Amino acid sequence: MCGIVAYSGSRPALPVLLSGLKRLEYRGYDSAGVAVATPTDITIRKAKGKVSELVNLLSEESSLESSTTGIAHTRWATHGPPTQENAHPHAGGKNGIALVHNGIIENHRALRDKLKADGYTFLSETDTEVLAHLVDSLYQGNLTEAVIAALKEVEGTFGIAAMAHAEPGTLVVARRGSPIVLGLGEKETIVASDASAIIKHTRQAIYLDDNDIATINGSDLDIRTLDSGTVTREASEIDWSSDAAEKGGYEHYMLKEIFEQPEAISNSIRGRLDHERGSALLSGLNLTPRELAELHRVLIVGCGTSMNAGLVGEYAVEDFAGVLAEVEQAAEFRYRNPIVNPSDLVVAISQSGETADTLAAVREAIDKGALVSGLVNTVGSTIARETGRGVYLHAGPEISVASTKAFTSQVSVLLMMALKFARSRRMSREAGLQMVREIEAIPALVQQVLDQNDAIAKVAERYLDQTSAFFIGRGYMYPVALEGALKLKEISYIHAEGYHAAELKHGPIALLEASVPVIALCNDGPGKDKTLGNVAECQARDSRVLGIVTKGDREAIATVDDFIEVPACPLHTAVVPSTVALQLLSYHIARLKGCPIDQPRNLAKSVTVE
Repeated sequence: MCGIVAYSGSRPALPVLLSGLKRLEYRGYDSAGVAVATPTDITIRKAKGKVSELVNLLSEESSLESSTTGIAHTRWATHGPPTQENAHPHAGGKNGIALVHNGIIENHRALRDKLKADGYTFLSETDTEVLAHLVDSLYQGNLTEAVIAALKEVEGTFGIAAMAHAEPGTLVVARRGSPIVLGLGEKETIVASDASAIIKHTRQAIYLDDNDIATINGSDLDIRTLDSGTVTREASEIDWSSDAAEKGGYEHYMLKEIFEQPEAISNSIRGRLDHERGSALLSGLNLTPRELAELHRVLIVGCGTSMNAGLVGEYAVEDFAGVLAEVEQAAEFRYRNPIVNPSDLVVAISQSGETADTLAAVREAIDKGALVSGLVNTVGSTIARETGRGVYLHAGPEISVASTKAFTSQVSVLLMMALKFARSRRMSREAGLQMVREIEAIPALVQQVLDQNDAIAKVAERYLDQTSAFFIGRGYMYPVALEGALKLKEISYIHAEGYHAAELKHGPIALLEASVPVIALCNDGPGKDKTLGNVAECQARDSRVLGIVTKGDREAIATVDDFIEVPACPLHTAVVPSTVALQLLSYHIARLKGCPIDQPRNLAKSVTVE
């Protein structure tokens, strides 16, 4: 949540900062601001609303164009509403300090009271201004030492960038629980909370670890920890280009990312299917055949879309490998003191690799002695580093807040994990080869759905004026119902709920009426007949039913009111094309309603606070 960009180098800072903010606007778009060093002071400019409002504000500020050092921020509101006063950067009161911050300072009230008693005046409701004043109160000519001293008094999470007027050219950045990446250029360093803000300038990056603090002046770096001396952090290369983070001619990032899914899934499975053994090659899991065979249980943790993908993984691991599997909401895993054994494998799923609750679950599982692996999209992310084992999705950058290609890539990788576990246990080579072929076919199945984009847009026209909708499914289609409902509510603001089809009559059916449509996953396979029975129950309450049906299934087509066809395939792979159909449905409903699809209200891409 929120986006940070900072620059120290030899060229004008403002264009770099504003360009970076535009690329990070999917992380927060309530307000934006910059602070740049001038010969006489640090100048701060802030605006409520999107980054474009800030750009307009700065369009006539020619005096700032020569500055070569600055920090910038785009906000997702936590403490205080979206206002110019609450926007970052915030200034310290006496010593010319400016600071931007992602995360939450949990003891900000106590610190605020202390600083007020010391004579500090507050202009905002934010916890960040507390931190800026705290650094200011501790400043004695060395910004790094002041930031270290301040952060030792702080409880909570942070990714920060700070500057002081008395130390021209210098930035101090630090992180705990909120990502910070350093882009290494020639005689310059670009700081950001996400690599998408630096990829235009460099592919060489250093990802800070928790409790790292870096002092930057141009290309000079000094990285230490809050509790000890200098440390070395190795640079890595960002494995995608700046073009991957552009719209590429599509109206929205979400539509582009929906259409990228055949390629994204192909990248996720490429080189990972073993046609000789009928298995999967997932060396990143770093588990020996004996360890695989001795697994007692697979625990999958995640939030939102990642948790929905985990449910598919739960079904597949139990169905094919015969291994007990459970899915748990990551925050619940952390706080309910779960029973975890050394023979358990905990799989943490997160597109960003920075999700706060999922990262906390990882640390809890490690503390309890479990094997822990990450399934993440962002190379060098905290979950990837702290687990030390797992699988990268290689789906490419996902800019739209509503996740699409990350989900389908997660499902594809989870199917490969289930295959690998199964081959270490009871699955034969022949059955494994069949599953290899089924997984390989997923990109083509998705393309068949994408080819129906115009037809799905016409179906969407019939569902614009609804205020509520139900999504129902059984078995592998139940997680699809959850994900479909999540997509619709995220981007169209239509209240939507996903249910197991059997749960309708246990309460939710009371809400059905003509104004509440039902989207039913009626794919051919076990459970279809019962789902069609549930469809009839919905229609008897005057609800219009849109069915996701297997191509050519006349029975299902005759039962529902509207339909979208998906290609015939086993249910465990039908998850993916069925989800893509619902992504397109939600997209077109939101587009026709005129909603801000890539930046839906109140949401941010990377949830780095609890």
